[in-house]
Amino acid sequence: MKKVIIFFGMGLIICSGCGAVDVTASLFEEKHNLKSQLEIRQMQTREVDTSDTTMVLKAMLNVLQDDGFIVKQADSDLGFFTATKELDTEDTLAKAWGLFWWGPVAQWIENSVIDCTANVTKFGEKTRVRANFQMKQMNNKGGVERVQTIDDPKFYQEFFSKVDKGIFIEKEQI
Repeated sequence: MKKVIIFFGMGLIICSGCGAVDVTASLFEEKHNLKSQLEIRQMQTREVDTSDTTMVLKAMLNVLQDDGFIVKQADSDLGFFTATKELDTEDTLAKAWGLFWWGPVAQWIENSVIDCTANVTKFGEKTRVRANFQMKQMNNKGGVERVQTIDDPKFYQEFFSKVDKGIFIEKEQI
């Protein structure tokens, strides 16, 4: 919390306030230990014990749709697809203060967009899957405030765990 003390002649004004909390800040925090290209690729890639790439592709699409993603492009011949998920991350306090101080020219973070690009490739008797995710924070004017690749290993572990369950469901035709 910041406090500002202003003296006006005989009067004293004390102002205090606190900063707005950003719900997507943890995904955008600066990482001090940058990952190598090989480390990133290993985090984003898994091998599945099946040669049925179409089934794996369907399972991945189902998992993303279950998580609220909208599939934008898909090419089963190439084993490639893109999907997008929009999140309402508007901070009403930041909006109110922005409008108070700046009026109609005020800008604040209004939503975040997570983009996924993935490919599914036959790799011998297995299928290799690679998925990467990127998050964009958008302001109320439609401008991009920040773009960052999601490089959290836990995020990818959770995603591929869901994909494994999705593959099981596809195999069992549940």
